[in-house]
Amino acid sequence: MHAGRISVIEGDIVRQNVDAIVNAANTTLLGGGGVDGAIHRAAGPGLLEECRSLEGCPTGEAKITRGYKLPARWVIHTVGPIWHGGKHREDELLASCYRSSLALSAEKKLETVAFPSISTGAYGFPVERAADIAIRTLALFLSEREFPRSVVMVCFSHGDFLTYARSLEELHDERP
Repeated sequence: MHAGRISVIEGDIVRQNVDAIVNAANTTLLGGGGVDGAIHRAAGPGLLEECRSLEGCPTGEAKITRGYKLPARWVIHTVGPIWHGGKHREDELLASCYRSSLALSAEKKLETVAFPSISTGAYGFPVERAADIAIRTLALFLSEREFPRSVVMVCFSHGDFLTYARSLEELHDERP
């Protein structure tokens, strides 16, 4: 699914040939499970070494490292919120993850950035809600800035792909 500068695909984020991939990291930035573990394994030990020097990252913020053995030149690490029923600023923090990651992309004038579905795995954020927040935040940021020129949401599962594609289609249908 493609609408403007945003596209949604089903695939593996570590295989994306883009300027930067976004890592759904934990606050230590030292690797973990899911997307985080896959990115650290694919990038090699240099990524972990650089992440140690960053001294962690608060929820909703982002930090950038080199991509090492990944096809992407950069990895943007962002820490999504753990779902606690939606009453603890989870929506706001998730949107902040996307904005912070995009801001780093814009600073470096990166052309292409790939995002995973942040916080929807082990952190338990409902996928439908996360997809709407992600797509709307991406669209608003891109409408106001030149960089990045394109963003791809990379969904690991077919169900997530369908959910994010539906959110993108609904947003596109709302626009005049």
